[in-house]
Amino acid sequence: MSTSDTTAEKSDTRFFGQPWALVHIFGVEMWERFSFYGMQGILLIYLYFSVSEGGLGLSQAVAGGIVGAYGGSVYLSTILGAWIADRMLGSERVLFLSAIVIVAGHVALALLPGFLGVGVGLVLVALGSGGLKANATSVVGTLYSADDTRRDAGFSLFYLGINLGAFMGPILTGILQSSLGFHYGFGLAAIGMTLGLVQYSFGRRALPDEARRVPNPLPSARYPLVAIIALAAIAAIAVLVLVGVIRADNLSTIVIIGTVVAAVAYFAVILSSRRIDGTERSRVWGFLPLFVTSVAFWSLYQQQFTVLTVYSDERLDRNILGFVMPVSWVQSINPVFIIILSGVFAAIWTRLGTRQPSTPVKFALGAMIMGAAFLMFLPFAGGGPNSTPLLAIVGILLVFTIAELLISPVGLSVTTKLAPKPFHTQMVALFFLSIALGTAISGWLVQFYDPKNEVPYFSILGGIAIVVGLGLLLSVKPVLRLMKGVS
Repeated sequence: MSTSDTTAEKSDTRFFGQPWALVHIFGVEMWERFSFYGMQGILLIYLYFSVSEGGLGLSQAVAGGIVGAYGGSVYLSTILGAWIADRMLGSERVLFLSAIVIVAGHVALALLPGFLGVGVGLVLVALGSGGLKANATSVVGTLYSADDTRRDAGFSLFYLGINLGAFMGPILTGILQSSLGFHYGFGLAAIGMTLGLVQYSFGRRALPDEARRVPNPLPSARYPLVAIIALAAIAAIAVLVLVGVIRADNLSTIVIIGTVVAAVAYFAVILSSRRIDGTERSRVWGFLPLFVTSVAFWSLYQQQFTVLTVYSDERLDRNILGFVMPVSWVQSINPVFIIILSGVFAAIWTRLGTRQPSTPVKFALGAMIMGAAFLMFLPFAGGGPNSTPLLAIVGILLVFTIAELLISPVGLSVTTKLAPKPFHTQMVALFFLSIALGTAISGWLVQFYDPKNEVPYFSILGGIAIVVGLGLLLSVKPVLRLMKGVS
């Protein structure tokens, strides 16, 4: 990047002090999150509501498993999206193509009937969202030179767009679902993503050439091999579906197994590599307990979209001054707290400086607080319809958010610090695999939730998370020794 380019970039402050090009990524990410969370806000109840209510009539356990498997597949797809960007197309092109795939997925959910729409729609949305999630952050990074002091503020603004979309999506799709029907809600998600795609298609020309660069180009001679592997994978999945190996009732289990295999393979490849030295290998071992804690956290946290949705439908008093709040609105509570508390946590860590807790301590506290959030359901266990006050769920989701802010941004940060230089992207992929595994497990766990006997479910899962957190807390010193100077 030339000196004149750097100077021009720094002088561009048209978007709240940031480069104007940021508005295009801000917009597409905001609308993607709008459509993603808007659709997900009504997906579970669409699957298990009776046909007379406009749903598909699945059991809650099977419906939850599908939602968990879908959520896990989104994070698995980030690995594919990152690989295509690094080896074939570059981040910006993958982002654009991913947005098109997401639109197609939401249109399928809105227009195709029954299970056909669900199957086609969720596969496309999962692939597209994974590709977009993997590359949007990378494209934002290309807007700033290494010494541009606006970088952190720019990412904070980008994060605001994510949560604005996550807040508005469930509210608006919930209104349409409850008043007009599920497919109108899915249709609104499609319209929202289309708006984001149209905006981005005009604005992408303003992005720097760096966003289109392919960091590690795949030799052209290997393109046919990639195509053969892709077609073979699609054919194998199709055959497994046709012969009944992959079914709706075991999707979450299959995603869990696939994610575990991928994670073990990633760890094995990195740890056995001759390209890393002893310090780097030790740091990878130090990441392992953080990975396990992250899985435990996301297994509970992602139940916002499975068990908590069922709970909100059957237990929660959603009557507000005579207006019955749609079930999906509960999923808009967390983004509000994220918007409010992200800056608070950033200020706390900045103020504490070198006195702030180490990463293992933050992870341990995050898991324990998440476990405590599940225990907060116990006073309301065994109640009938409308027995849980809305304010109680707001309070519980506040605790969810505090736990999230101790795990999610901290995890991404420490992953980049612990990563060996030859495996920087793969380590980030490992963190996403922990989210994928936890999300799939959150769907698998729905089968054990019994509204008539809730105490064992919430107490056991909450207790497990607390024990995992305590285990890490007691192991802080040896983990930090493995992390070799990274804290």
